[in-house]
Amino acid sequence: MAKAPLRVAVTGAAGQIGYALLPRIASGALFGPDQPVILQLLEIPNEKALAALKGVVMELEDCAFPLLHGVVQTSDPKQAFKGAHWCLLVGSKPRGPGMERNDLIKENGPIFVGQGQAIAEVADKSVRVAVVGNPCNTNALIAMHAAKGLPKERFTAMTRLDQNRAAAQLAQKAGVHVTAVSHTLIWGNHSATQVPDYVNTKINGKPAHQVITDTAWLQGDFFKTVQQRGAAIIAARGLSSAASAASALIDHVRDLHFATPAGEWRSICVPSDGSYGIPKGLICSFPIHSDGQGNYKIVQGLPIDPFIQQKINATVKELEDEKAVVRDLLG
Repeated sequence: MAKAPLRVAVTGAAGQIGYALLPRIASGALFGPDQPVILQLLEIPNEKALAALKGVVMELEDCAFPLLHGVVQTSDPKQAFKGAHWCLLVGSKPRGPGMERNDLIKENGPIFVGQGQAIAEVADKSVRVAVVGNPCNTNALIAMHAAKGLPKERFTAMTRLDQNRAAAQLAQKAGVHVTAVSHTLIWGNHSATQVPDYVNTKINGKPAHQVITDTAWLQGDFFKTVQQRGAAIIAARGLSSAASAASALIDHVRDLHFATPAGEWRSICVPSDGSYGIPKGLICSFPIHSDGQGNYKIVQGLPIDPFIQQKINATVKELEDEKAVVRDLLG
């Protein structure tokens, strides 16, 4: 018996990440080769943006994906989120010249209030929400608070791109294929304060810091490269990460939709329950294990060395500061 289509809402759908993301969803890379999907695509109410969205939809049509059972294109959040099983909040206002991070947070905050409210009102009651638009942790926090009546655990933000970047850097340094790197772990905020954990990450089953004994590199260039990779890509290509971000979002959703292999974890920003001393309610990256039924647990009992703990304290402080900036939006 054929499966019923899953409705997937994507905001900022005509943007670079959306352009790289949508064909992969429609091809079955996200939910599998037997799961039909309906794409519900949201863009800003701007003539140029909506024309670009129309062109993206034309390309999707021209691909003739067997699993694509319909496409909605709209500038109305309620239409985009209606009946959605997954809401991928990719779109957000980019930082302009001279803007500080807090300015960006204030600019994007009201957008995510409206989206959270619309999701709570019209999405499927099983809906899951993944936030990519930066600053994604705090935008997820805002949307979560605005979505009255939905369980807070339904809201996540993405550090899977950072996890992938960390795995790639460790593999290159160790001279191994990236598949030899497992249990890659990112703590904290998706920002320049994020914490790539080289103690709990493994290379060929051994802690990464026992395979790569260059502590100066682990605490220096490794951290800096993972934390600042996005800026480096912008400097190199003149545009922000798109293909890698889209691929990471596919990974992120699959990490929640399917069960995590026994003994492993994935890095996902979720509402803190107080684990590892991180204040409850902050959207923070943790090691997560999913049961494949829509539920997840924060992996407990991992060792944290003093250097990593110091860095976690700094990223948590940043999350608390960002929360204070948008406190008036969290009613």
